[in-house]
Amino acid sequence: MVDAVHISDDIQISIDDIEFSAIRSQGAGGQNVNKVATAIRLRFVFEDCDALSAKIKSRLRGTDDHRITAKGIIIKAQEHRTQQRNPQAAIARLQDIIRGALIEPKKRVATKPSPGIKRRRVTDKRRKGQLKQTRRPVNDDS
Repeated sequence: MVDAVHISDDIQISIDDIEFSAIRSQGAGGQNVNKVATAIRLRFVFEDCDALSAKIKSRLRGTDDHRITAKGIIIKAQEHRTQQRNPQAAIARLQDIIRGALIEPKKRVATKPSPGIKRRRVTDKRRKGQLKQTRRPVNDDS
């Protein structure tokens, strides 16, 4: 296994900061699934990692991802049948999550509708109202 996880050109996470544990896989798999712990649970406490800046840590905290908890990032990899390939899959997912936090979100620029658009909206509302008036039942009280 490698000694560091490559995130970007200037960010490397030590493999010592990542905790791996073998667990049993879920789902179908025959009798082998009941005997062998082939799935891997990866746990990375990003708050304790010096390789990540405070800005990246705050973006990770603000991410709406069920894998990011108060205790860090927890990933379960069980798609491969061997215990040797699942850690690689978990590391790849960890890289994707952290790389997503590297992208700075665009600032929203507040805009307001132009006068022409406001006029068209009101005109369309009037036209729809007149169309619906023709659908009303006829009242012969006069």
